[in-house]
Amino acid sequence: MRKQAQNSGDLFLKIAHARSFITVLITASLAMPVWAQQSSSSDTQAPASQSSTQDAPKKPDSNPQDQKNKSQDVPGSTSREGAVKGTSNDRLFYTLPNFLTLEHAGNVPPLTTKQKFAVVTRGSFDPVIYPWYGFLSAIGQAQDSEPGYGQGWGGYGKRFGAAFADGTIENYVTGAILPTILRQDPRYFQAGAGTFRHRLFYSMSRNLITRADSGKKEFNYSEVVGGALSAAISTYSYHPTSKLFRTTTPGVLRFVPSDRTLTNTAKVWGTQYAYDTLTLVVKEFWPDIRRAISKKHSKPDGAQASSARP
Repeated sequence: MRKQAQNSGDLFLKIAHARSFITVLITASLAMPVWAQQSSSSDTQAPASQSSTQDAPKKPDSNPQDQKNKSQDVPGSTSREGAVKGTSNDRLFYTLPNFLTLEHAGNVPPLTTKQKFAVVTRGSFDPVIYPWYGFLSAIGQAQDSEPGYGQGWGGYGKRFGAAFADGTIENYVTGAILPTILRQDPRYFQAGAGTFRHRLFYSMSRNLITRADSGKKEFNYSEVVGGALSAAISTYSYHPTSKLFRTTTPGVLRFVPSDRTLTNTAKVWGTQYAYDTLTLVVKEFWPDIRRAISKKHSKPDGAQASSARP
């Protein structure tokens, strides 16, 4: 997705800054108690291999709701209609698509070309995406980011179209096109075990290290090169060029420089990479947050009744 911001006279868009800020707030408020407890109770370092950290046997969970959530993350799960084999049905904060994240996956078969495109299509056109882009476009409108779009409903429509196109292009390039050409796996395999520090650095490194379709670890060309490629495509194809606007002062014109520059493309790519890294961190710890929320809100009725007795 495209991310630019206006800074003094240098006008550029960081449209996902608001999204990142909101994600950080929600994550911090929900996850801190879970992370702190996990970090203090973990005495052993997880193995370096991502597959070995996911092969440890798990105790059955007596919470039906938690088991339902776990079933959504099992490779090949079809607990909900529309799932692509080898992907999950999970959603970050029960809302945002998280279909390419697997928990306790171990060694799983690689996705086929059809499956890679199918899961990216499912996430890119999920119903929740449209109001999400609408919200981000409203923030961009309020900040007058990329003023070449103008204001009013016309400017809002252009921002919405650009935000949707930016996200869709990035999703397909980094999640389907390059992974197919380079034979890389676009899924995120959660570590799920080890200290907080280990899991934090593991998740942050997945933008640089990924799993090939063969199962080996290799440099994540799909994310690094794909992110730069998608930023260049969107920057030089439909984002605003330089314009002159009439101001409310008679006879005074406002010049808005073009956003189609190499410097701007580099800033978009850098911000995009930072946001994707933050997203991977959220994906790593989201299952812990989800289980904590599920247990908190599913206290057995018998326990409640016994606690109410004198």
